[in-house]
Amino acid sequence: MKCRTRSSFGPSCPRRRWASCRRKSCTPRPLSPPRRPSHRSDRGAHGRLITLRPNHRRHHVKKLLPFLALGALSIATSAFAQKGETVRIAFIDPLSGAFANVGANQLKSWQYVAEQMSGAKNPAGVKFEVAGFDNKGSPQESLSALRAAIDQGYRYVTQGNGSGAALAILEAVAKHNERNPGKEVVYLSYSAKDPSLTNEKCNYWHFRLDADTTVRMEAVTAFMKDQPKIKKIFLINQNYSHGQQTVRFFKEGIARQRPDVQIVGEELIPIGTVKDFSPYVAKIKASGADTILSSNWGSDLTLLVKAMNDAGLKIGMYTNDANVSGTPTALAAGGDSEVYIISPNHNNHTGELGAMSAGFKKKFNDDYYMYTSYNGIVLLSEAMAKSQSTEPAKVAAAMEGMSIKSFAGEATMRKSDHQMQQAMFISKWQKVDKTNPYSVENTGYTFAPVKRLEPYVASTPTSCVMKRPG
Repeated sequence: MKCRTRSSFGPSCPRRRWASCRRKSCTPRPLSPPRRPSHRSDRGAHGRLITLRPNHRRHHVKKLLPFLALGALSIATSAFAQKGETVRIAFIDPLSGAFANVGANQLKSWQYVAEQMSGAKNPAGVKFEVAGFDNKGSPQESLSALRAAIDQGYRYVTQGNGSGAALAILEAVAKHNERNPGKEVVYLSYSAKDPSLTNEKCNYWHFRLDADTTVRMEAVTAFMKDQPKIKKIFLINQNYSHGQQTVRFFKEGIARQRPDVQIVGEELIPIGTVKDFSPYVAKIKASGADTILSSNWGSDLTLLVKAMNDAGLKIGMYTNDANVSGTPTALAAGGDSEVYIISPNHNNHTGELGAMSAGFKKKFNDDYYMYTSYNGIVLLSEAMAKSQSTEPAKVAAAMEGMSIKSFAGEATMRKSDHQMQQAMFISKWQKVDKTNPYSVENTGYTFAPVKRLEPYVASTPTSCVMKRPG
């Protein structure tokens, strides 16, 4: 009988019933009814059904092992694509001039947190490095520093001292990113408080870690509502956008919360240039004010406190930055004072943050008060882990709407305007005690939290119309 090859039968003939022709002549395999195979079947590369007997199955799996291993490696590599990378952050703020002491402390704060939270200590597994660029407190110098940082390959920038510098950097970063797709830069403002940064001038590449002026004034006026001894307030602020907006939003808030309170005086001082505050203190005394509201910071607040000490003026004072370098020492020289801070942080944290503050003081003999640097590193590392990348475009997208565990509970980067939503604290100047043991600037005094306001209490709406890439 001639060999009956596969071609001898129609396409409907079951191939498995016949032996393959290995030679020119062969004997056909007897026909038998089809049986359900007891061994496993699978589909081959082209979708055909193939049968794997036990010994064949082992051979098939062995052949697949290299491909399975490669796939697993690919998934693992993708999941930790950013692990081990170094993320460099350019810190652009005054490192010389009237506010050099403040800038130096804040640069050390960013560097210390970056060091403490690098590698396995953050979910992305990246290493953070922070380098300082001196902007001398000038918007124009800020642009020069930004250009230098970008030329050196920095893709992340942080700045906080001065809203003029903040606005200059925001606009420059926006233009750079528009002209250089694929080489985007992200800007984190850690202390600039001008509301316009997250309102009419909001930009996709900017994220604010601090509470803006509207939030702070909402918080302080809500607190003053329950302080009946406040009757007459004197406003003294720096003559730039933040100081001007402090006056505006405080007046709006106090009119709602305490319409009986009188504003008995206002002063807008030139920023960073006044050396003698005694004339201003004389005006405050003459006004009959029982309370001062001031958004001054740095030497402009320290010198005001010294002038009040010299004049023996002991009245209540509400500030944003009385815990900033130099001012606590001036306050302690005057003894007990009724001074308050409105801020998203305080000095008497416990746990991990308390240990971090203690470590900072041991290393630098200085106070760690710029807690927004902690939130900044946490936010970046969480976003890099989520996006599996250190590329600014991917990280920025991941930061939108992200919630993190901050030093004050949960904080959320609001997607609509990139303004961090977080709790606010009212803290009062007092001597250290068992509950509040942190000695600010080694004075024996501290700022003890007396009121916590949840994010929804002081949160304010935004007019931002965010324009996103693409």
